[in-house]
Amino acid sequence: MTLTLAIDTSTSRTIVGIIDGDNSVLFEKFHEGATDHGRALSELVAEALKVSHPPKQVVVGMGPGPFTGLRVGISFAHTFGLARTIPVIGVCSLDAIAIEESEYTVAIDARRKEIYWARYKDGVRVEGPAVSKPAEVDGFIIDQYPDMKKLVSLATSQNVTEPMYLRRPDAVPTAERT
Repeated sequence: MTLTLAIDTSTSRTIVGIIDGDNSVLFEKFHEGATDHGRALSELVAEALKVSHPPKQVVVGMGPGPFTGLRVGISFAHTFGLARTIPVIGVCSLDAIAIEESEYTVAIDARRKEIYWARYKDGVRVEGPAVSKPAEVDGFIIDQYPDMKKLVSLATSQNVTEPMYLRRPDAVPTAERT
């Protein structure tokens, strides 16, 4: 079985796990704080590495999520993998939110009074991910977070190569001076 470092920074939580194969959790811990991913991620990974052998791959949540949080998690994962010459596999973070229902819609806070959401049937995404006002999405489940065990299990069926940014950045170029 492959020892995996799992990382997700798509929500207000920085979540780190060490998963042996796709079913044994050796370490899983999170830090709450939407603006603290940078500091928290390095501290959680350092703590995780103390409880296991070095991982053979990294699985990272690729969003959707806020721009800065995603950049922190994804760039950390790629740097970690590059430094150790191990593969980095990206997974849709919403897909890793484990719900025990046959049909459901999961959502996470997208700020600006919006949500990132996706609809599932029997655990398979059938719509989304998308960003919308909450009133535009029926019956969603919110305040759930990606499960590191599920994130790793999805790594065999998907490899998301680009961050899932669903809206344009807040920053815009300044007007050119004439």
